Amino acid sequence: MQGIEEQEPTVRIRSLKKDKVNFVLENVNIAFANSLRRVMMADIPTVAIDVVEVETNTTVLPDEFIGHRLGMIPLISTNCDEAIRYTRDCICLAGCDFCTVQLVLNVACHDHHTMDVTSNHLEVVPPNSQGGFGNDASEAADNGEELAKRSEHFGHPVGKHDPNAPPVLICKIRKGQELKMTCVAKKGIAKEHAKWSPCSAVAFEYDPHNRLRHTTYWFENDIKVEWPLSENAKEEEAPRDDELFDFNGQPTKFYFEVETDGSLGPQEVVMKGLAELQTKLANLILGLKSQPEFDMMANGEQNKGQVTENAWGGGGGGAGSSTSGGAGGGGWTAPGGWGGATSPRAGGWGGSTSPNRTTSPAASSGGWGSTTGGGAGGWGSPDQQANGWNV
Repeated sequence: MQGIEEQEPTVRIRSLKKDKVNFVLENVNIAFANSLRRVMMADIPTVAIDVVEVETNTTVLPDEFIGHRLGMIPLISTNCDEAIRYTRDCICLAGCDFCTVQLVLNVACHDHHTMDVTSNHLEVVPPNSQGGFGNDASEAADNGEELAKRSEHFGHPVGKHDPNAPPVLICKIRKGQELKMTCVAKKGIAKEHAKWSPCSAVAFEYDPHNRLRHTTYWFENDIKVEWPLSENAKEEEAPRDDELFDFNGQPTKFYFEVETDGSLGPQEVVMKGLAELQTKLANLILGLKSQPEFDMMANGEQNKGQVTENAWGGGGGGAGSSTSGGAGGGGWTAPGGWGGATSPRAGGWGGSTSPNRTTSPAASSGGWGSTTGGGAGGWGSPDQQANGWNV
């Protein structure tokens, strides 16, 4: 019988709905299954309200209470990776169309009936009219393609355009009460705050017959009556009463159920979770490699014309860049890796705001910099000296 290391992992989808997916993951260990669960819950970016500017609030609820409720409203975040930037990576100073989504809440009650203020009252400000702040916003517009990659209802509250989905209740107001606020939604992950989690629940089960005895059941009379088997027990053969216990047994089959809050579809959550887990493992492997291995990798990539010599800045520590805008020999960039106009997404840690790699003859042998000629060590400057910045 083949071991788990010799078999390819398999995924079998048992049911797929608009906001829920149930699938079976086989030929992996419990560490991988739990890592996938945690990544899907906490490492997939979405859009959520992060800043609330209160103009008028005559309701019985304080500003902080309403602001917290607004932050927990799920917003449609389809293709969030490419449709919006992190504010920390954007070159604007105080928010622009490319790193934020602006929503307005303006509700007033004029009759004697109690009025429910819900997420359907939130209106998204069109990106073109949202504008930016300062000259950096126009520069971001020149270098960005995020707006073209947004879906039709990107940033809208989940369920606003679906009559079958009930809206999220924000508060209730009576005659004469008014609520007027401006909300700014930003991109983030659930490691920063739970409001950015695309999932309402992610769970998996294994060993439904408790063959491995990882669970000890407390019962009074009949364990089978007091602890009925789950539906997943139909997937596996029940153990015999005289079957010997395997002390070295490990689970290899896991029954996942992923439920989203509507900001992302369940398929997108699972696929992005697998991709994010792969990226984390690749970064870990890369970080554990020794320096000789890096030198071998650098030499191999140099032959392909993708990475210059001394890929990790080991060729003398000199700084500088060519007149074509490339960086010196210090910064390392994986082929086809991170980058973009202003955020590390597509092509080299950078774009317009970070030093790019180059194979220009004018580049020096190590370090990053900003001059037209490399120095002996340190970072480059307009008047670079032998050991760093000339300040």
